[in-house]
Amino acid sequence: MDLPALVVFNLVATHGGFGRASRASGKPKATLSRKVSELEASLGVRLIDRGSRTLRLTDEGRALHERTIGPLAEIGDAEHAVGSGSSVPSGTLRISAPVVLAHVLLPKVAAAFVAEYPQVDLEIVAEDRKVDPVEDNYDLVIRIDPNPDERLVGRRILEDERLLVAPPELPVAFSAGEGDCDRTQPAVARTGTPADIVWRIRGYDGLHILRPHVRLRFSSFLMVRDAVLAGAGVALAPKMLVTDDIEAGRLVSLGVADGPKVEIWTLQNSRRLSSSKIRAFLEALERS
Repeated sequence: MDLPALVVFNLVATHGGFGRASRASGKPKATLSRKVSELEASLGVRLIDRGSRTLRLTDEGRALHERTIGPLAEIGDAEHAVGSGSSVPSGTLRISAPVVLAHVLLPKVAAAFVAEYPQVDLEIVAEDRKVDPVEDNYDLVIRIDPNPDERLVGRRILEDERLLVAPPELPVAFSAGEGDCDRTQPAVARTGTPADIVWRIRGYDGLHILRPHVRLRFSSFLMVRDAVLAGAGVALAPKMLVTDDIEAGRLVSLGVADGPKVEIWTLQNSRRLSSSKIRAFLEALERS
């Protein structure tokens, strides 16, 4: 396989078109198109559907991009390390992280990391959707309570728990039992929370039941927390998000959600070796 042509193909696929790839690399569009055509001819398959108005990879093109973008990045890392005579982390590091973690913890970690490793350009995308490290071109993905995935390897880095929080002046009445249908307690929750949800809360004096009337739903815990601060009701929120508000007296904690703690994991493609920049960032996370 023509390695330079493969590099060009992945450049075009990553940037979403010949024009963008040309501007990013400084190479003429005609040169990029010719290289991709040569690669298609050598493989005997079409990789890019040139008939569409926007770039669209064929099934073969998508498979080739997914299988080679990681190894090519590793080759680039290795080339830089050998050329510089060291394994100093360098290059671009793209990370997907949950919104709460990205806002509460990662800014300080990221600032310290780029100060320590000036040859690394760090990009952190805050999102709660389930991303694919290969398809979405991430070096590292941080997930909350991830399901097992044979394509990914990783490790647990943090634990958290959900607290039932409320404004100090808001009265909160727990239900007499799980069969109690009284839903008069106004509450705020994440989008998708069912209307008949039951919250089991462990307090200092035992287990309590709350059957909330969820009046507001938001896609982000940041909005849930802000709505509770504005007096909209009670909510279950990540401890790391509301700790400062509790300590400052803006919120009160009424207990912890019953059940196992929330686990936060870092994951990466199992087919890729862990690069020095990823290892350095994981070490920075563990020090935080």
